[in-house]
Amino acid sequence: MPWSNQNGSGGNNQGPWGQGPRGPRRTGGGGAPPDLEEIIRRSQDQLKNALPGGGGGSPVFIAVIIAGLLLLWAFQAIYTVQPDQRGVVLLFGKPKEEISQPGLHFLWWPIEKVEMVQIVERQINIGGSSARGATQGLMLSGDQNIVDVQFSLLYAITNPRDYLFNVENPEDTLRQVAESAMREVVGRRPAQDVFRDNRQAIADSVKTIIQTTMDTYGAGISVNTVSIEDAAPPREVADAFDEVQRAEQDEDRFVEEANQYSNQKLGQARGEAAQIREEAAAYKDRVVNEATGEAQRFIAIYEEYSKAPDVTRKRLFLETMEDVFKTSNKFIVEQNQGQGVVPYLPLNELNRPSTQGGTN
Repeated sequence: MPWSNQNGSGGNNQGPWGQGPRGPRRTGGGGAPPDLEEIIRRSQDQLKNALPGGGGGSPVFIAVIIAGLLLLWAFQAIYTVQPDQRGVVLLFGKPKEEISQPGLHFLWWPIEKVEMVQIVERQINIGGSSARGATQGLMLSGDQNIVDVQFSLLYAITNPRDYLFNVENPEDTLRQVAESAMREVVGRRPAQDVFRDNRQAIADSVKTIIQTTMDTYGAGISVNTVSIEDAAPPREVADAFDEVQRAEQDEDRFVEEANQYSNQKLGQARGEAAQIREEAAAYKDRVVNEATGEAQRFIAIYEEYSKAPDVTRKRLFLETMEDVFKTSNKFIVEQNQGQGVVPYLPLNELNRPSTQGGTN
């Protein structure tokens, strides 16, 4: 059915809904918008007047148009990759396998375009005053304590193609993965490890988890360093935590002093024990040697005695008497004096050292 016969309308130059044909819109009257064809025609007239020879279909005009188009195409087709950049060329929106290295490159515009990626090392800070959320750094430790962890990670883009097209928002994804990994590792350890004892081991574990997860996503990101900048209890319990810390420090100090005292006493006891053992060993050797010598001397005397009993007996008697009288005071009283009367002996004077060379 032709447009003129719809809705019973005849050939009165009306539309299918009974409306008459509309003529070209004019500018400057009735608030109607300007006609696009008229604007294009005026622009062409102005361009013709600007060109030498009046433009039109002249070879100069055509050459100028072609040169402008070529210049515009060359401007879009030639691009430069900076030293800190890598380029990914898209053919009909699909990325190519090769990566554009630093330098001057060419592409077939408009069917190809390039996406630039900065490959310099970047930093992400999580937790602390710079965190986007007030509770982003609050984490629950393995001993049921709440700790406020502030950490940062340094990463670089190793595969620009994966970075651009495998993950929708790589930086936000990396931030969420890093926070989740830190919560996982802190949740398996006591708070004391996070505060001061084992920070480096925690950071290494978090880095391993982040890298494994991002490799699973195919994000083209390499995590270089994870560093725990600060770890502290929440402000609401900071005073109580400081008291606990001071008590633990006092406990460590007391234990250290006790260990020093114990080591000192133990060292002295070991030294005295060693000295006693040495003295006992020396006494043992001395007594054994003396006993051995006496036994040998007795055996020698017995052998001589068995050969001449009388002579040996008399010799032993004389030697014994010599030993006895050698250290004793001797008083000699003649037999023919003081018979029947007990003589007076001045014992106090006799015990004094004699001033004369004679014998009392």
